[in-house]
Amino acid sequence: MGLGKITAREVMAKRAAQEVKNGMIVNLGIGIPSLIPNYLAKDASVMFHAENGVLGMGPTPRKGEEDENLCNAAGLPVTLIPGSSYFDSSIAFAIIRRGLLDLTVLGALEVSQNGDLANWIVPGKRVPGIGGAMDLAQKSKKVIVLMNHTNKNGEPKIVSKCSLPLTSPKCVDLIITEMAVIEVKKDSGELWLNEVMAPYSIRDVIEKTGAPLFVNQDIIVHNWE
Repeated sequence: MGLGKITAREVMAKRAAQEVKNGMIVNLGIGIPSLIPNYLAKDASVMFHAENGVLGMGPTPRKGEEDENLCNAAGLPVTLIPGSSYFDSSIAFAIIRRGLLDLTVLGALEVSQNGDLANWIVPGKRVPGIGGAMDLAQKSKKVIVLMNHTNKNGEPKIVSKCSLPLTSPKCVDLIITEMAVIEVKKDSGELWLNEVMAPYSIRDVIEKTGAPLFVNQDIIVHNWE
């Protein structure tokens, strides 16, 4: 199934942007989460944080206007907004570990029905390390995962129990995929299907989810086309 004029990545970023509120301090992971600022209101008052030592990142600079001294944790060029600051990574991680981040949005390889997150390694594949994901997942006030509903083999990425090494247990609050928005109730270990992205149906989502789903009676159907 296609998603019409808007891509799956844009669907996820656009929906996730609705979770970003004025006054928040937010950390965005690489990939799809980095698209979220494109869907915020121009007058949004949000401070974006990066683990390499930036608070108050602005829009991506235009080509040719990059400052080689300003980048995010992925090494991509950024701009600064009024009131922003930059510092060393120890301060950046102190902000995380002190619990000062209101929201973290990151990608995942698997999420369990308990909110366990696996997003840093596939056994047998070489990676540079776990990075800041463990700290972000543990200490942020709210954690949102943006990911495709299934892997490249069509297998569910939302599962009863993660098979991959965990980044952090019981940390995910909300899962947004190209198919659905699913709330994780960590205390009870329940997954609630609150929203479906057209043209997918409730049945489509249930069939592609590897864990039991409770369907909200007031479920919302989005049509982003």
